[in-house]
Amino acid sequence: MNKKHGAWSKNEKIFFGLLAPILVLFFCFNTLPLIKGFYYGLTNFRGYGSYDFVGLRNFAEIFQDSRVGHSYLFTFKYALVMTIVVNLLSLILALGLNSKIRGKNALRGIYFVPNILGGLVVGYIFSFIFTYILPAVGKTLGIGFLQNSILASEKYAWIGVLIVAIVIVGAWQGIAMNTIIYISGLQTVPEEVYEACMLDGASGWKKFKSITLPLIMPFVTINLVLCMKNALMVFDQIMSLTKGGPSQSTESISYLIYNNGMSGGQFGFQSANAFVFFIVIVAI
Repeated sequence: MNKKHGAWSKNEKIFFGLLAPILVLFFCFNTLPLIKGFYYGLTNFRGYGSYDFVGLRNFAEIFQDSRVGHSYLFTFKYALVMTIVVNLLSLILALGLNSKIRGKNALRGIYFVPNILGGLVVGYIFSFIFTYILPAVGKTLGIGFLQNSILASEKYAWIGVLIVAIVIVGAWQGIAMNTIIYISGLQTVPEEVYEACMLDGASGWKKFKSITLPLIMPFVTINLVLCMKNALMVFDQIMSLTKGGPSQSTESISYLIYNNGMSGGQFGFQSANAFVFFIVIVAI
């Protein structure tokens, strides 16, 4: 602002003119729903009809509800494994795509294809494969563990989701963006550093551990945070593969909030749950 005349300069007017619509959209689609969610969390609203204020009762009951506790436990296990698997595969893929190989530009385009596909569409396709195709193959070849859908077994529910939703579906779609960030980090490492390292006799694993990894550590941090955040909010894979089953053994927090809040008559309670979950994600 022009201090002498107390008027906005031309650049300041342009800046705030461009900023204002973004702030309005952010408030309408982010801040306002958060405020309304907290408001409904203080009520016994069922999603329709009248409702009464119940204060902090919903928030207190969240910590006493065993179903909510199980969902948090499952979600954190999922997020932990997802973060480790995706970042390991992304880093390995980035190292390969950053090296001097033939057709690496084409490969960089091909590996990114899963990221642009819809999570629900991919999940339903893999659900069909693991529910019908693999059991048929297992019966034909006489392979015992393939003859029944691993998604329908409560005993092996966590193993089934680990294999299908994380390694195949979740990681298959998630590694693309993480790989781009790792490639960006690898390209910031000066070539002279590697040349000096080779003169000192370091190569292979020692060069990666002593030179590459420390220099790209800020990019590792970014990927860990983003991957953990996305995995904690997992919904598409659960919705399309297991729907929280069998017997609620693979129910994530996001799916529980959606399922019980929208159709289970717990809109107020799940709004409180969503607000608590928001605080957890922000804290992480």
